Amino acid sequence: MKKTILASAIAAATFSGAALAQESNLPTVYGNIQYAISHENVDGAGSKIEHFDNGSTLGVVHDHEIAPGITGFFKLELDGFDADDKDKETSATLDEAYIGVKGDSFGQLWVGSDDSIYESAVDEIGEFYEIGSDISNNYSTGEGDLVQYLSPSFGGLTLGAAVQVNGDNDTKGTGKKSYPYQLAAMYNVDALELAFAVDSNDNGDGNNENSYGLRASYNLDNLRLTGQFETRKDIADTFGVMGVYTLGANQFALSYQLRDLDSGDKNDTITLQALHNLSDHMYVYFEGYLSNADEEIYDIAGEPGAGDEKSIAAIGAVYYF
Repeated sequence: MKKTILASAIAAATFSGAALAQESNLPTVYGNIQYAISHENVDGAGSKIEHFDNGSTLGVVHDHEIAPGITGFFKLELDGFDADDKDKETSATLDEAYIGVKGDSFGQLWVGSDDSIYESAVDEIGEFYEIGSDISNNYSTGEGDLVQYLSPSFGGLTLGAAVQVNGDNDTKGTGKKSYPYQLAAMYNVDALELAFAVDSNDNGDGNNENSYGLRASYNLDNLRLTGQFETRKDIADTFGVMGVYTLGANQFALSYQLRDLDSGDKNDTITLQALHNLSDHMYVYFEGYLSNADEEIYDIAGEPGAGDEKSIAAIGAVYYF
């Protein structure tokens, strides 16, 4: 799950560090370790307690001036370290890797594996929390093999586009070549943010219907309010609202999400977060989730039975540099 607070903090630290590193043309190294303990309960299917690595990463970034006003950049980030258990036979896996060029006059063009234009524009609530609710995106184009473009701002309007290049021997979808694409428009004026995005979903998952997403956010001093809606024919409609309040070193978030499947079944999730920044490099948090469904869609891995109500209580800590 993408960690909004962590991502913002790392971005700020990386930017400032990159400025210093440019004097010697050295790349900037960053990383984090994330631990969490959760208690999950499903009515009719038991419960479990788990201590786990919640997405520790290690990365490196670098940029340089190609010509006046034009900058080349790259990023490589690995995850999957399983920092909770040294006896696990695991190896780091690729999370993000891309290269690109950017300039004030033409925007930004980059190639590789990264959060997609659609995800960045619309999917704020599903990507916000540390543990992550069971309701998130309503699109299927992944984050790899992407060619993406983001325009400069035209009076607050920014346009974005992405295409995923899947070759004949690609392992995604049907294994045949395909070129799913995404388009997005984001408009920022004062405290208001509006975003619209579409995903063609042409990647062989059995449903090529487009996904359409809308998001509106408003920043009111220390309070951020967000509402978003996504729809995809023959799949589902997804609706969510969220409020995030910042008070000094503390952050409090509350959201409600509803998925309405085209089959007629529904499920929803209420999420609560309380987060405290211990320092510029470390924070702790509590998250609680309460999910309900029309059918028994929830279960506990390794336990028999399923239920229509699930609850999760989790605490965690993150150290980043």
